[in-house]
Amino acid sequence: MRSIEVRRFLVSHSDAIVAELTAVSGSSPRAAGTFMVIAPDALIGTIGGGALEYMVIARARQALRDGVLPGELDVPLGPEIGQCCGGRVNVTLTVLTAELAAGLVQRLKADEAKLPHVYLFGSGHVGKALAKALAALPLSVHVIDTRPDELHDLPDTVEARAVPMPEAVVRSAPAGSAFVILTHDHALDFLIAAEALKRADALYVGMVGSKTKRAKFSCWYLEEGGDRDALRRLVLPIGSFGLVDKRPEVIAALAAAEIMVHIGRGEASIVRVPDSDSVVGAAVD
Repeated sequence: MRSIEVRRFLVSHSDAIVAELTAVSGSSPRAAGTFMVIAPDALIGTIGGGALEYMVIARARQALRDGVLPGELDVPLGPEIGQCCGGRVNVTLTVLTAELAAGLVQRLKADEAKLPHVYLFGSGHVGKALAKALAALPLSVHVIDTRPDELHDLPDTVEARAVPMPEAVVRSAPAGSAFVILTHDHALDFLIAAEALKRADALYVGMVGSKTKRAKFSCWYLEEGGDRDALRRLVLPIGSFGLVDKRPEVIAALAAAEIMVHIGRGEASIVRVPDSDSVVGAAVD
């Protein structure tokens, strides 16, 4: 869930109950702190689906109909309710108030501020398809294009910017960002990629294209003094997985998975030094 989506839901459904996993032991489909909002005829979010969620929704809606305080549930995730996770969860049900609604939105905004940043350079067919695929994932997605007229038909949760020098965006991006290059101009692609490969902290640098495009970029990059080890980090073509499929939606689906794998591996490689608040990070090829 994104804060903008939840805020809209809460404005339209003020008569609702918030169901939150406040304690989890053993195996559970979601972690403690996960919540959903249940209105009489609508809901947003999920606490894991299945029999557990069905039970919680039914209890919340019954409380709304009866006008009583919903309380909380202590649920074993076993044969008793038709699930086989094996864990146990405590679900707190709270009637929505203006204060609680504001707190939920702020909580989501705080979580969103910590999300990895993914920069898509180019808002053509593949760029738009990839933006839509990534918008549903726990990422902060930015679409950058030199053409203002192309920045349309993008999800509300995606930041779209018209920038005359996209390579400058690479330099100012936060550490641990991912860069995906899909512009309408190969020369511009090359400039952005060269800048992105300077970022040793980038978790992913990818470019749409072919093996021929990779060969041409590699030749140009090395002739311009580019680093051969950095070049190995370039993913080109993106999202191939051995398939030959040029449909934008297919490329987007495969590239989204590829990007998430790189980001996940990169985040997992951050090692906290024992007895210290400092961290050491390493990008993964």
